[in-house]
Amino acid sequence: MNKYLLLLLLPFVTFVSYGVNGSDQDLKLWYDRPADYWVEALPLGNGHLGAMMYGIASRDTVQINEDTFWSGSPYNNYNPKAKGKLKEIQSLIDRGEYAEAQKLSMANITADRSVTAHGMIYESIGNLILDFPGVERIPDNYRRELDLGSAVAKVTYTVGGVDYTREMFTSLTDDLIIIRITASKPGKVTFATSFTGPLKKNRTVAVTEVVDGTDNMLRVSCAHAREAEENIPNRLHATAIIKVMADGGTVTPDDESGRISVNGADSATIYVSAATNFKNYRDISGDSEEKAMSAIKRFDKDYATAKSDHVAKYRGQFGRVSLDLGSNHEQEAKPTDVRIREFSTVHDPSLAAMYFQFGRYLLISSSQPGTQPANLQGIWNPSAGQYPAWDSKYTTNINVEMNYWPAEVTNLSECHEPFLQMVRDVSVTGKESASEMYGARGWTLHHNTDLWRSTGAVDYASCSVWPTCNAWFASHLWERYLYTGDKGYLAGVYPILKSACEFYQDFLVRDTASGYMVVSPSNSPENHPGLGSYVDDNGKKQNVAQFSGVTMDNQMVYDLLSNTIHAARELGMDKEFASELDDLRMQLPPMHVGKYGQLQEWLKDWDRETSGHRHVSHLWGLFPGNQISPYSHPQLFQAAKKSLTGRGDASRGWSMGWKVCLWARLLDGNHAHTLISNQLKLMDPNVTIKSQDGGTYANMFDAHPPFQIDGNFGCTAGIAEMLVQSHDGAVHLLPALPDVWSKGEVKGLKARGGFEIADMKWSDGKLSSVTIKSTLGGNLRLRSSVSLYDSDGKRLIRAKGVNPNPFNSVYMISAPVISNPDKIPALNLPATNLYDVPTEIGAEYTFIAR
Repeated sequence: MNKYLLLLLLPFVTFVSYGVNGSDQDLKLWYDRPADYWVEALPLGNGHLGAMMYGIASRDTVQINEDTFWSGSPYNNYNPKAKGKLKEIQSLIDRGEYAEAQKLSMANITADRSVTAHGMIYESIGNLILDFPGVERIPDNYRRELDLGSAVAKVTYTVGGVDYTREMFTSLTDDLIIIRITASKPGKVTFATSFTGPLKKNRTVAVTEVVDGTDNMLRVSCAHAREAEENIPNRLHATAIIKVMADGGTVTPDDESGRISVNGADSATIYVSAATNFKNYRDISGDSEEKAMSAIKRFDKDYATAKSDHVAKYRGQFGRVSLDLGSNHEQEAKPTDVRIREFSTVHDPSLAAMYFQFGRYLLISSSQPGTQPANLQGIWNPSAGQYPAWDSKYTTNINVEMNYWPAEVTNLSECHEPFLQMVRDVSVTGKESASEMYGARGWTLHHNTDLWRSTGAVDYASCSVWPTCNAWFASHLWERYLYTGDKGYLAGVYPILKSACEFYQDFLVRDTASGYMVVSPSNSPENHPGLGSYVDDNGKKQNVAQFSGVTMDNQMVYDLLSNTIHAARELGMDKEFASELDDLRMQLPPMHVGKYGQLQEWLKDWDRETSGHRHVSHLWGLFPGNQISPYSHPQLFQAAKKSLTGRGDASRGWSMGWKVCLWARLLDGNHAHTLISNQLKLMDPNVTIKSQDGGTYANMFDAHPPFQIDGNFGCTAGIAEMLVQSHDGAVHLLPALPDVWSKGEVKGLKARGGFEIADMKWSDGKLSSVTIKSTLGGNLRLRSSVSLYDSDGKRLIRAKGVNPNPFNSVYMISAPVISNPDKIPALNLPATNLYDVPTEIGAEYTFIAR
């Protein structure tokens, strides 16, 4: 073979075989024992079907979810009593009578539980059981693994001189769970397949039977145990079809026990499909059995082809990004749970890289075009023990948004689509809530939604009254545009942005004391300033937490109005409407810096200097918002740092992920890495919500506790922010690189403006070289701590003035109100270089550091 051709092929072969970091070990979660607990099992998913593989040699369990199997049926839960009390509530808040206002709002704005629901519940289908007679729980040579490079799980072991292998994947191409069982000698595969429903049988029941006219298929019929959930009829049902095929030996069904037995086969393959009668949030007229059976009937591939097709499609998404942070081969030779336990005391950079990639794996596995968005537990939920935690709904005051922070920056834009579709859906159902609750145009959403896209205020707690989720959701619509530059897409979502703005045109009221236009009532999720409490009618203590002009609301509404103004002007439409929004934007409260030099959480200076509260809602403008810049807003930057420092590092899983992102935006990579170390702390599988410390379970799931997937996604996004930022007028290379990652390489991260980091290398903590692909053309403004030269050795042109690329513009905000400037320390930033490079669509540009 031509040696130059060989050199070209070798990197490709290495990638396909091993994936990231040049070593298959770094892409595999592996263990020397089976899972004893659900949070030790290995997750697989294709957005529609989720599976958890325990890998028990003797009697294995595969727990199964289907993304539309929820309680309830089409409904909305707005409270019409709100409209008649809104002005009174706003007046009480304006006068400072906060407790009375909160009592009134919780009684009239929060959904009336006697009439409607506070959100439906995500359910499990049940458990596939595989019985292997004569096999110990942990035989010789046992190994269980999940290969992130292929999305295939595997169990291997030896019994009686025979080597056994079980492979399993949830096919992205054929929408089936596929399990392959093989042996090293012919005639040695013997097992029985059965199914049992979820452990919480008071909620879901499952009946298993052999499909008539076949000897190799089981039908599982799943239904709700109760007729209704919180006054909403339970009208969804699910069907799973299990097909067992064997090479050699015999396949014997037993209708009485609901089992299929395989005896003396050379190999066997199990196919599982599942579906419900759900069609969309308004239509449940589907045929669950027909849908489940059709997936089985249209499948006509052999196992090798099915696996190859699945892996190819998966790698088409996962393989876009690779990350090498260095290696510790001694640690990489250990089981994954051991590595997690030792991470805080032993240098193991490739575990951090694998944790980053595990987040991308989870997003691919739980969110594909046409499926439901990843919920609080992604797509995995056993309906047992602590689960479904918080009903596994979509908590919209941080959690579901955090699930999608990695989508654009880690090059998984299509995985963002299910969430963007949810935004489209709630912009429809949210019009009912805006009109019937507040007498307003446009749409609104409070702090929770579910499969049915309910938009009312739920949970009898102060955090329930939070009508500003629409602004946060809308920011995802705009961010997608900044990364892709797709004007056709922007035109399609513009009406949603406009409608959300119309809500605030009608809903905002003027604060008498300050003259600002404010959101009222609302809260700073899920915190309170300690102004007092009262006992409600149910005998429960309620802290006073509902006010007006909350900092997070001000930031998000400002963001919404600004983005909609830009969208209107980009599309050349609604000039007068954009001017109205511009006028309203200038009347919003600017950010305030309080008596400690902190960014105020509320319009009034009520903050504690230190607090261990998990929410850092008032730092939304730092991240995920783009309003606080060290270069154009240094005082706000320092105030945000003061606030984050005051919160401390101890936190739950999702909060740690958020703090990684925030410290990255504060350009402090070492502090961000401290939070990553805190996150990669092995948690006992029996830990409960009573524990205040988050961490990571043995299978790398985020331990809130219990498991919440947002912590995984938040940390993945944070690691990306440590390596590339593009929100502040430039593509900033290695903005928050920690000392422990002194040498590395990343490929495939995306930046706003359609720029892709095709390859970036660094050594001794400094950038060595970078190749950037421009998909949209236009000006590429680069920020770097080292001097950069083009591939011909010419120094790049220094940037001047405002970046002409609208996708990378600096976010303009009103000047902050500062209580005591002496409390704000001077900001001494490391020197950086700022360059401008004109680019063409599709071209790549390489820059060398000297």
